[in-house]
Amino acid sequence: MNVLTPLFTTECIALNCPAKNKGEVFAAAASLFASQLDTISADSVLSFLNAREQLGSTGLGAGVAIPHGRVKGLKHPCAAFIKVANPIDFAAPDQLPVTILVFLLVPEKATQEHLEILSAIAQILSDSSARTALEHEGDPEKICQLLCQWKT
Repeated sequence: MNVLTPLFTTECIALNCPAKNKGEVFAAAASLFASQLDTISADSVLSFLNAREQLGSTGLGAGVAIPHGRVKGLKHPCAAFIKVANPIDFAAPDQLPVTILVFLLVPEKATQEHLEILSAIAQILSDSSARTALEHEGDPEKICQLLCQWKT
């Protein structure tokens, strides 16, 4: 068990997402979050994600990104895992397109918790064997297990 365990279920994992650009993948994530959160609309989520991305790309390099944002009215952190069918440009530092995205929404006032979750996600995605496993896995249940059982 790790800090990500309460955040991921198979319902928050989308594989082979047809998004062709950053805007489309953000819209897909917003819809995914809105279907799970009764209090936050897809438009609100999209707005928060876009606002954060305007500050700078959340692309880490090596084909991964961690779009995230603080959301007013959110009671607890929420996450989603999206793997796109075709790599998309994300203005990552290494200029490589992105295929794996882990989205994170945290309450507006979250500080230390937000940083711990972001750190855990970054550590998983920085580990080449974990990244390869996530990239090649086609079963949402196994993706969920990989994320929730990974040891920092």
